[in-house]
Amino acid sequence: MAARERTRQVMVGNVAVGGGAPVSVQSMCTTKTSDPMQTLEQIGRLAQAGCEIVRVAVPNADALDGFERICDASPLPVVADIHFDHELAIASARRGAAGLRVNPGNIGSFERVDAVIDAAGECDIPIRIGVNAGSLDKDVDARTDLTLPQKLVESCAAFVAHFEERGFANIVLSAKAHSVPVTVQTYRMLSEGLPEYPLHVGVTEAGTLRQGTVKNCVAVGTLLEAGIGDTMRLSLTADPVEEVDVAWELLSALGMRRLRPELVSCPTCGRTQVNLIGMAEEVERRLRDVRAPISVAVMGCVVNGPGEARDADIGIACGKGSGLIFVDGKPLRKVAEADLVDELFLEIERRFGV
Repeated sequence: MAARERTRQVMVGNVAVGGGAPVSVQSMCTTKTSDPMQTLEQIGRLAQAGCEIVRVAVPNADALDGFERICDASPLPVVADIHFDHELAIASARRGAAGLRVNPGNIGSFERVDAVIDAAGECDIPIRIGVNAGSLDKDVDARTDLTLPQKLVESCAAFVAHFEERGFANIVLSAKAHSVPVTVQTYRMLSEGLPEYPLHVGVTEAGTLRQGTVKNCVAVGTLLEAGIGDTMRLSLTADPVEEVDVAWELLSALGMRRLRPELVSCPTCGRTQVNLIGMAEEVERRLRDVRAPISVAVMGCVVNGPGEARDADIGIACGKGSGLIFVDGKPLRKVAEADLVDELFLEIERRFGV
C-alpha cells in the first residue's frame, strides 16, 4: 500500500483528504479577504481551473466579516490561514471555515492552542498543523543536535502529541521549506514517523512561475511517485490559477489524475518542414478550452510521427505542405498544412464531444 492509502481520512468541506482519496489540489487567494467580491471572483477562476480547496488569509479582525461572506458564497471549501492570533482562528471556525491552517509555534501558549483545538472540535472541522522552516518553535530551532528536516519533524511530532492528548485527531500535517532536498527528506521522515496523518505537500517560497514550477514539480513529484502526499499546493509567486494549472499538469504527468488534455509534441529537428513550435503552441492554446482527459500529439515527421506518438488518442504528423491526422497511432486522412490544426479540433469535437 502507498503511504497515502494508510493515512486517516479527514474531510475539508466536501473534499476527502487522506485514506486513499485522490490527491487534491489547493491554492491560496492573493486578494484581500476584507474584499469578499474580489476574493470570490478569484475563487471562481480557481474553481474553473480545477482547484478543490482554497485558503484565504485572515490577518486581522477587520477581515472576519469578509471571510464569513466568502465562506457563504464560495463554490470551494475555504480554509482560514491564521498566524499569531488564536482569537482569529476561533472566530474563523465559528464563521464558516471548512478548516484551519495554524502554526502552533507562533500562536503562543498552549492554552491558546487548546482554545483553537476546542473551537475546531466544536465546529467539526480539521486543523492543518503547518510548520515552516522559517517559523519553527524557538526551542526546537535552537537545537544544534538536529538537522533542519529533523527539526521540522520534531516540531510536528510534538504538536501532534499535544493535539492527541486533547482528544483531537482531525489533523493534516505540513512541514515546508524552500529547499527541494530538505522538503523531500522532511516529508519522507514525516510519512515514516507519523504514518496515520494525511500530508499536505509543497515547497514554500518556491519562487516565480518558472523556478517555482521546477522546484515544486521535482519535490512534490518525487514524493507523490513514492506514494507520499494526500493534498498539495504548489506555491508560486504568480496568479494562483497558475498553481492549479501546474498541479494538474504534474498529476497528469505522473498518471495519477487527469483533468485536461495532455499535449505530446516532438522537439523538432532538421527534418521538420513546418513551424512546429508555433503549431504546437496553437494546439496547446486551443486545448485550454477542452475538458477531456485525452492525449493529443503534434509531431514533426509524417513518417515516424504516428509511431512515436502511438499512445496518444489523436494527433497530427506534419510533412511538407500537408500532414496526417492520426488516431491511436493509425493514419486517418491527409490534410493540407494550413488546415491541420482546424481539422484536428474538428476531429476532437466529433470523437470526444468537446
